[in-house]
Amino acid sequence: MLNIANYMHKSKIKFHSYYYTKYLQLYNCFNLLLTFFLFFVLMYDMPIAKKGSLSSILKNPLQQLSMRLMYVVLLIAFLVIGYLLGKLEGTNPAVQGENQTAAGQTGNTQALPQEPGAPDPEEVLKTLDEGHLPVKGKASAPVTIIEFSDFQCPFCRSFYTQTLPQIEKEYVETGKVKMYYRHLPLAFHAQARPFALASECANEQGKFWELHDKIFDEQEKLGQGTVESTVDDIKAWASEIGLNASQFNQCLDSEKYAENVDNDNSVASKVNATGTPTFYINGKQIVGAQPFSSFKAIIDQELEG
Repeated sequence: MLNIANYMHKSKIKFHSYYYTKYLQLYNCFNLLLTFFLFFVLMYDMPIAKKGSLSSILKNPLQQLSMRLMYVVLLIAFLVIGYLLGKLEGTNPAVQGENQTAAGQTGNTQALPQEPGAPDPEEVLKTLDEGHLPVKGKASAPVTIIEFSDFQCPFCRSFYTQTLPQIEKEYVETGKVKMYYRHLPLAFHAQARPFALASECANEQGKFWELHDKIFDEQEKLGQGTVESTVDDIKAWASEIGLNASQFNQCLDSEKYAENVDNDNSVASKVNATGTPTFYINGKQIVGAQPFSSFKAIIDQELEG
């Protein structure tokens, strides 16, 4: 229940942050257009703009002066309001929180080896096992990395493209690290669960890691951030890596391995994995698409210990 409440809270922040930002953007556009309009009216209504304006001003000097002053005051007021709203957007707690989360997940701020507030590694190891999916690397490797991931998550894709190759080259291929994948499809990623189910169906035919890589590679071709795809795309990718199409499609359409995905979700909540990607290196938690150096610090420490 705590994790559900936490998720709803985060979703609420994102919802309000999105519409709050859009409101301010629309208001500033309106403000800019109105400013140009007032400026145009002010310039058009100047004495040199039309015949007889000077005589009109001389007849009613106070009225004409006050009208022009009103235009100037309105022009300045809208400019000031636009500036203040721009500052307000930058200090909106919801927007700040969302931006700080994104910055942390992209690895702009290097993580500590064991982040403050992370679960105790010994307690994690009492609950967390490797799961049922095949290992990447030698089963005898002394260091175990368990990843909770979402196939549609852009930060998970960043880890796959930027950090994973370095871990594989330096540690997996040398027999020092073994890696396991566990599912944590986030509710706001429409294709995350179908992707997870598809990977289970690929595992049925002995090609989990092949489809794992294919899904991330194909999304990388579609653009940056969260990209959209369809179930038909997944089925096409499965065929391209040599899976039996009929067997795979039937497996995916029937959600044959939904229980496996749900079980991984349940385990994630028990070890305080609430976002993706989340990693456990011999029980020590790393959250987000952190740089290779963050993983290296913990892996080397575990190898020395």
